[in-house]
Parts: sequence; structure tokens; C-alpha cells
Amino acid sequence: MDRVRTRFAPSPTGFMHIGNLRTALYCYLFAKQNGGDFILRIEDTDVERTVEGAIDIIYQTLKESNIKVDEGPLQGGEYGPYVQTQRKDIYMKYALELVEKGAAYYCFCDKERLDSLVGENGIKRYDKHCLHLSKEEVAMRLARGDKWVIRQNMPTEGVSEFDDLVFGHVTIPNNELEDQILIKSDGLPTYNFANVIDDHLMKISHVMRGNEYLSSTPKYNLLYDAFGWEHPQYVHLTPIMKDAQRKLSKRHGDANFNDFTEKGYLPEAIINYIALLGWSPKGEEEKFSMDELIEKFSISGLSRSSSIFDEAKMKWLNGEYIKELDFDRFMDLATPFFEKSKVKGLYDYRKLGVLIQSRIEILSEIPEKVDFLAEFTPANRDMYFNKKFKIDDNLAKVVLEKSIEELKDYDNWTIDGLHEAIAKISEELEVKPGVTYTVLRIALTGVMVTPGGSPEMADILGKEESLKRLNESLKSLL
Repeated sequence: MDRVRTRFAPSPTGFMHIGNLRTALYCYLFAKQNGGDFILRIEDTDVERTVEGAIDIIYQTLKESNIKVDEGPLQGGEYGPYVQTQRKDIYMKYALELVEKGAAYYCFCDKERLDSLVGENGIKRYDKHCLHLSKEEVAMRLARGDKWVIRQNMPTEGVSEFDDLVFGHVTIPNNELEDQILIKSDGLPTYNFANVIDDHLMKISHVMRGNEYLSSTPKYNLLYDAFGWEHPQYVHLTPIMKDAQRKLSKRHGDANFNDFTEKGYLPEAIINYIALLGWSPKGEEEKFSMDELIEKFSISGLSRSSSIFDEAKMKWLNGEYIKELDFDRFMDLATPFFEKSKVKGLYDYRKLGVLIQSRIEILSEIPEKVDFLAEFTPANRDMYFNKKFKIDDNLAKVVLEKSIEELKDYDNWTIDGLHEAIAKISEELEVKPGVTYTVLRIALTGVMVTPGGSPEMADILGKEESLKRLNESLKSLL
């Protein structure tokens, strides 16, 4: 196989799990770095677990993640169809070929018999019972309409060996390989069979998947050998862990791409972070665009050890991306979160956006950063005490009286204009500007910490509301 061709083959069983998305990302990065093709294949043969709308979620997640599909159900391609339930006849053709070769066989065992097959170690294992049926009996039972599956005929002696680009040389004893089902009783293939047929027919050069399939790879290679096909190269990826003992999974929450985007993570930040879960770039840099990831990604940088998902680190990285957003794009993304806040419809979102873009790490922090503006209660007198500026409630009262007097007829109600007014008030009171700024900010908001100073707060509130709040705050000090 001269051309690099990778595939991402998710099952449409729900939202896009972060581990699955990382697999898609690595497949994409490797293919693009080598001038190859990235193929999307929908593995939907597990009909009972298929969730309505899940395929659309797969498409949407890849699109939002900037992972561009070269061939797939939407894009088409030379080796379609790219949905497994649309390839049913293809799998049956190859399964029957294996039966003819003796590499597979019909199995008619019912559930009761299969349930009885428990070995000394308590593990169920098929005993090749139906392998020994004569061709005549098989034909008779098929004609009679008996329920059947097709199983792979595994060797019982020797070992199977293969090379993995992450784990190196792997050896599995053949007596550990059970005669797996290739075609189910509904006529659809199992994953273990369909993925081999599809990978060969679609000319996949590198199979990248989770290392839970490492021990199953000999089964796949035996199928390739039975057909006389070339093996692909294997790249098995370690899992993403929630902590040292538990894998990141749906049961733990926040394991899906959509969970994070709804919380206000940017897709590019999510992609950047998960690229680092299992892959170590050279150097100290951790923030990469997609083009930079394509350039720097390497299989040699993949780890054999599991990675711990650290949301705090992803949150920090997301904040770095938010800081660098073009302001108009930031506002497009931020507006839905302003709409969920208590300031909805009250104040100019763009003015708020200027203040908080550099102060948040995820967009869902926006309400907590701005709700105080809609929840005004005059500050208690203790809040004005400030050792640095030697402010007490008496000085606060003097500053408020002077500010109300100066501002009630002031017309240049802009941030720059308010800075000038505060400078004048400070000069006339013979106090440091920091005193006036601090008193006015607390009086305008009723809180100790705000994302902007008193000119910014007054500009957002407007003249009428600002003067109303200053008067209320003054009354609370009398």
C-alpha cells in the first residue's frame, strides 16, 4: 500500500466520546501529514444499540472539530457505500468464501447449549461443536430453516505474532482465540468481521484504534491470511483515564464533545487538548493550531501509558484560546451566554464583552461574571474600608456626595469622559484617584470585585441608573 489511508469507524450509539474523537483526530493528522486520505465509515451493524440522530452528531462533531473527511457517507468515494448496513451482501459473499476454504463454519447451537459452555475457570468458550458437522447435515439444517451463525475457525496450537507501531512485537497464544462469530443470525456481520473486509476493500493502510483491540488483532490477521490479503499496519492507542483507576466514560459525565461545547469550550481548544492525551510533541509548546498539529504529529510520540484527563488544564488552554479570539467572533460565541444571564436585555453585551474576554476560561462563566450588575444592593459600610487608600465609611460618604454633585449635570458619559470627571473630583477633594475609583466602583455595584473599574461600570449602567445607585449607596452610609 503506497498511499496512506486511515479510517475512523464509529458506531452511531450516542454522542461523540472524547476517546473516539481523539482516535479520529490521530487518524486525520497522520493521513494529512503523509499526503493521504482520511475515511469516515459508519459501523452500524449493532442495530439494537443504534441511537436515532447519532450519525448526524458524528458528522457535526467532525465538522466543528475541523476534521475534514475525504471519503465517507456524505462525501462519497470510490470504495463506498461507507455505511456497513448498506454492505450486507458484500460481507456474506466473503463469509461464504471462508466457509468453502474451511476457515469458517456454520454454527447451529442454541442459547441453552451456549450458556452451558462454561470452562473450569468460569469463562464461556465455544467448543467447536458445529465444526464437525458434515456438509450434508449443514445443508439439511439450512434447508430446514434452522437458526445459524457463521463462526471463524481458529487454530488451537502455536502462536500468532504481529508488529504494532506503538507496542512493538506482540505475541498471542492461539489457544486464547475463541471461534468468534463473523455473521450473526440476522445476517449482519459482527464488527470483528466487517472491519477486516472493509479495511481491505477500502485500501486502508494504517489501522488506528484503542488498545482494547490489541489481543483481537490475531483474529483479524488470520482472516487476512485466509483471503491471501496484505495486513495493514497497526497503531493501537492507550485509553484516556478519568483517574489512575477509571477510564473516562459516559458514566462519569462530561466525556462527550457536546458536553464540553455546551459548557463553553471552543472546539479548537478541545482538539488541541485531546491531541496531547497520549501524544508528546517535541519541545515545551502546548498550544497548536490544526495545521501545526498536522505538521508536528508523529507516531513515535505516542505513549504506551494511559493519559489522565485533566479538565483544569483544558480549561486553562481554552482560556488562552478565548483571549486570542477576534472580538466579533468572541461576541458571536458569548451572546448566547449573556442571554442566559440576569443581565439579559439590560445592558450592552459588547461593552461587557470587552471587559470579560480576558477574564474567563470557558464561556459558561459569563453569567457568574456579569450577574452582579442585575442584582444591585447597596454595599454595607464595611466594604468601603481599604487600608491601601486609607478609606473608611466617612471618606466614602464624602466622595459619594461630591461625585453625585459633579456627575448629575455631567454630559460626557463615556469611559474617557468619566475618567476625566473622576480625576477632577479627586483633585478637588485632594484625595488620590484610587480613592475615588474604589468608592465609586463599590457604590455602583455593591460588590468588592468587578471585571472593570468605576468608569466602565458607570458607562455600562448609563447615567440615570448610575446616579440612582450612587444615591442609594450614599443613603446607606447616612
